[in-house]
Amino acid sequence: MKTIENKRAKEFIKSLIKRAQEDEIVSLSAQLAYFLLLSIFPSIIFGITLLGQFPISSNDILNLLHNVSYIVPQDTYILIKSMVLSVFQMSQKGNALSLSIIMSLWSASNGMKAIIRALNKAYNVKEDRDFLHNRFVSIFLVFSVVMAIIIALLLSVFGNFIGNFIYFYFDLEVHFLRFWDITRYGTSVLLLFILFMLLYCLAPNKKLRCREVYKGTIFAVIGWIIVSYLFSYYVDHFANYSATYGSIGGVIVLMIWLYLSSMILILGGEINATLQWFKKNNI
Repeated sequence: MKTIENKRAKEFIKSLIKRAQEDEIVSLSAQLAYFLLLSIFPSIIFGITLLGQFPISSNDILNLLHNVSYIVPQDTYILIKSMVLSVFQMSQKGNALSLSIIMSLWSASNGMKAIIRALNKAYNVKEDRDFLHNRFVSIFLVFSVVMAIIIALLLSVFGNFIGNFIYFYFDLEVHFLRFWDITRYGTSVLLLFILFMLLYCLAPNKKLRCREVYKGTIFAVIGWIIVSYLFSYYVDHFANYSATYGSIGGVIVLMIWLYLSSMILILGGEINATLQWFKKNNI
């Protein structure tokens, strides 16, 4: 039995490597990273405008962004922080109009369309959905990503208040507060899992069920967290991109991080596609 399982595992790895080479995921990841870079600022505009509807100050924004510093390099964190604070200050002045929100959501969806093309290639399917359908899927996925980020950030700000309210209102034991802290931070990982699963289910031009994509989703979530942490540690302790590239060092680091993230995302899709092919051919 173990021999059969080992043989299947070897065949799977061989097939995965072959598909990854045929689909040129190295080049595809670079293309995806480029489009994601272009869609970051519109996504921030859309997200901060929505976040501005809540009673949140600039100090709250800084506290929220502090959580980001754990998984991205310092140079990238500084760049993202300056962009977010700039957009937040504009939204507080009333400069973020409904039209700009729609335009930013439309622009951000271009990055999602790049993900759709990448996952279509993983499944070897052509995009034959009409323009409006394709754009609607892209916008829905962008909206889902932004809302998940907002929920995760709001939990980090108002989490203590909500936990204390539940604790006192229902007269619970003190152990509940410890459990609440673990649950509150675990929610971010759960939201990340749901986001990746949504991408893998809805982005490809192929009907897919959650059970058909969950393995690639698990790989993508764990892989993205590990790669982000290791890259952040490497940049902060060994590399000095600011000294090499000067003022654009933060942009270079962000681009590399997006490239690595894109590769993990595409590889997760390739894993799902390979597993489906194995199941279809009874291997």
